[in-house]
Amino acid sequence: MLSTVYSAGLFGIDGFPVTVEVDARPNLPSFELVGLPDMAVKEAKERVRTACENSGLRFPETSLMINLAPADRRKEGSGFDLAILTGILHAVGVIRHTVPLEDSCFIGELSLSGRLRGVRGVLCMRAAAREAGFQNVYVPTENAAEAAAVRGIRVYAVESMTALLDHLNGRKPLTPLSTGETVSDDELYVGLDFADVRGQAMAKRALEIAAAGGHNVLLIGPPGTGKSMLAKRLPSILPPLTFEEALTTTKIHSVAGLLPDGHALVTRRPFRSPHHTMSAVSLVGGGANPAPGEISLAHNGVLFLDELPEFPKQVTDALRQPLEDFKVTITRASGRVTFPSAFMLVAAMNPCRCGYFGHPTRKCTCRSGDVARYLANVSGPMLDRMDIQIELPSLSFDEISAADPHAESSATIRARVTAARAFARARMAAENDQPRCNAQLSPAEVHRYCRATDGAIALLKQAYDALGLSARGHDRILRVARTVADLDASEHIREEHIAQAIQMRSLDRKYWH
Repeated sequence: MLSTVYSAGLFGIDGFPVTVEVDARPNLPSFELVGLPDMAVKEAKERVRTACENSGLRFPETSLMINLAPADRRKEGSGFDLAILTGILHAVGVIRHTVPLEDSCFIGELSLSGRLRGVRGVLCMRAAAREAGFQNVYVPTENAAEAAAVRGIRVYAVESMTALLDHLNGRKPLTPLSTGETVSDDELYVGLDFADVRGQAMAKRALEIAAAGGHNVLLIGPPGTGKSMLAKRLPSILPPLTFEEALTTTKIHSVAGLLPDGHALVTRRPFRSPHHTMSAVSLVGGGANPAPGEISLAHNGVLFLDELPEFPKQVTDALRQPLEDFKVTITRASGRVTFPSAFMLVAAMNPCRCGYFGHPTRKCTCRSGDVARYLANVSGPMLDRMDIQIELPSLSFDEISAADPHAESSATIRARVTAARAFARARMAAENDQPRCNAQLSPAEVHRYCRATDGAIALLKQAYDALGLSARGHDRILRVARTVADLDASEHIREEHIAQAIQMRSLDRKYWH
């Protein structure tokens, strides 16, 4: 007998429907699995056989031929176990088809006991099932909250193969989960508040501007000035994730297997802080079946590179294209995958290896050549992509020990940032443009939205000539000035807005000449 059930596969962060065809014939017992499966899929034969027997069923002693279609697309992972066993049991008559199978999608890994284990990428595969027209999707209980994050398809949480059989045969029907399109912002950044940072008013202002416009930031200063402390608190002043942002972020984390158990959606903006010993593949992503790297895991959030010059140059240079395109494309023999990577880059570094080059009170122990070589680890094109460059001075004893009664909390700063982004969205909506951060404006959009007064244009011209800016540097100053104007709720960029943007982009001339 021929039986057809359905499952879903994964490529990148996109799911695709998979037809599981099972042909059972009364010949000598055999078990063949075709359809370009990888090793994990091939091993399903043993898992399925043992899970069936440990669920109180006798595995059919027949000739079984199983095809995973489309046969020319590679199938990876253990998520096909549930569909394979369901198809086998339906083919031999154990499942009596009380519940329709043709409009259902089965996803999950079987343990040897017959219980279901969670798999990666359920949200992506569930979205593919909905787009393919399926009405029901059966997933492990571990993945149920994730699968039920959005509406459009009935989601059933399955604990074991026995429970699924009871449901399909009408003995003990399962209840579909309630679904909803909500993003909770109840998760607070406990212990991460800007009010805890002593002094560094200029750096706080710079990060507020960066958060309002999605700009990249370079923090330079001696050890102990609060560079890492400020960077870790940046997500606490970013606006809440929209539903679409949360959905895309959740897909990426689901594919990477980083979604916490029981969480339907990622509700906090990601903060990724990889170690400087990482490889370029870890940063960008890759593998036989390409997996997202750190820049994609930071999508809609912050990528923090501490001790920037310590990163291999090939790693930091790999950031250059994603910082311009806000996506990364990985090509392999099996196909091409594009991962979104619209993130804020925050980099921190010391001015030299010992950390005290240019310090007013402590002597630098580095030789002049060592300082030049250390700074040369950060390339000019990389510096050119840092919209905001801020130097953090050492703090005095009074600044460290005295509490500041006027220190603003993250909630206060976040309210201003959210208002500035809303002001920018309203401007783009008036011209029917897709809302985006100021840092993501194209050159054409820079000329359209960055309208400046005559005095502001004259000041920008002086800076362009004096600092020897590139065309990219010119546009990035305009983007930052546009964000400063948004924080002031000003439709036009004025001189003070340009001046503040220039002031925050001059350290490359001080240290890199």
